[in-house]
Amino acid sequence: MSVPPAPSAPSAPGDSGEPTRTPDATAGTSTTAAPSPRTSTTAAPSTSTSASATATATAPTDEPQPGEVLVEVVVNGGLAGVRNKLVVHYDGSWTSRSGTKPPRTGQQTPAEAAELRAALEDPAYARVPDRPTGSPIADGFQYFVTYRHRLVVSGDGERPAALQRVFTALPEGGPPTSP
Repeated sequence: MSVPPAPSAPSAPGDSGEPTRTPDATAGTSTTAAPSPRTSTTAAPSTSTSASATATATAPTDEPQPGEVLVEVVVNGGLAGVRNKLVVHYDGSWTSRSGTKPPRTGQQTPAEAAELRAALEDPAYARVPDRPTGSPIADGFQYFVTYRHRLVVSGDGERPAALQRVFTALPEGGPPTSP
């Protein structure tokens, strides 16, 4: 006689193992994310009547991987009509793309990377408005800052202190604005 398999643990929403699609606010496209790394386990039928089967699940870690993106800054506008992008990873490595020029790469020191993380994790940064609140400046730049799935859009005219702290902690002294 065969024993039916034990029922599996219920999965969390969005944990179907299928890739999820998320919008890319800066390019108007969508990107595909890898399935969630969560682990579920099932208990095997017990062959002993005195002991119950237990399963231990490995908890997902909240620690970012070194190559994982910490922050992405896209700069649009200016007199030259630039569209530049800076991507900084948790380990402090970064890539900057300006127009059709070859990308530039670099590495922040551990102290610089820690300062950028601290600026982004500051509760004051969480209160920075998602969208500009003032009047746009003619031929000014627009900044699109993405951190932990939150997009903050800012212009040249308005720069709350918490956002300025993030800009100051970016590699090369701030967002890439040169064509």
